[in-house]
Amino acid sequence: MARDLPANDGETVGAQGQIRKVEFVRIIVQALFALGYHQAGATLEEESGIRLQSPVVTKFREDVLAGRWDESVATLAKLGISEEEILKSASFLILQQKFVESLESGDTIGGLKTLRTEITPLGINIRRVHQLASFTLCSSSEVLLESVEWEGAGQDYRQRVLEELQQLLPPSIMVPEKRLEHLVEQALEVQRESCLFHISADHALSLYTDHRCTRKQRRPCK
Repeated sequence: MARDLPANDGETVGAQGQIRKVEFVRIIVQALFALGYHQAGATLEEESGIRLQSPVVTKFREDVLAGRWDESVATLAKLGISEEEILKSASFLILQQKFVESLESGDTIGGLKTLRTEITPLGINIRRVHQLASFTLCSSSEVLLESVEWEGAGQDYRQRVLEELQQLLPPSIMVPEKRLEHLVEQALEVQRESCLFHISADHALSLYTDHRCTRKQRRPCK
């Protein structure tokens, strides 16, 4: 059975011992899931004993996507985040979505209650709080949707909130999206920039070997 995620179990992989095994496995699992290989990802989790994310993180993601805002805030407090400012900022993002979805559904009183008793006491982003307060004057959901920096409710917008939360929370808790792709692209870019005879950056480089053009290839690489 996959265990809860350790911060660092000390085990490393790679010739120079610079890659933490837990992190390495997690981003591979993430890549498998993202590519649609769910069974393979689940099998790797089971065989390695390393989860992509802990059960509490899974619940947090599910709560946000389902619009269970009170539960989301409660679960957020269980993620083990020690920095108060991060907790406040993450709570703000969640409660902001709760507020605007209340307004869009016509529940202005519920929205105002959220603004006054949950968002304002956080004591952050006062300018945005004032802007949210102005949204209560919108005459319809159509007008609300036209307001600055608000795009609406629904699954797509909740996914965007989750992505914003993921950028805010420590990466050890929620691995940044497409992390493996980013690392590979970064490595390829370093190879391309260090290639003395490389001219074109328009074509994909092979992952099978390190990239290197010869002097005879002083033309756009194919």
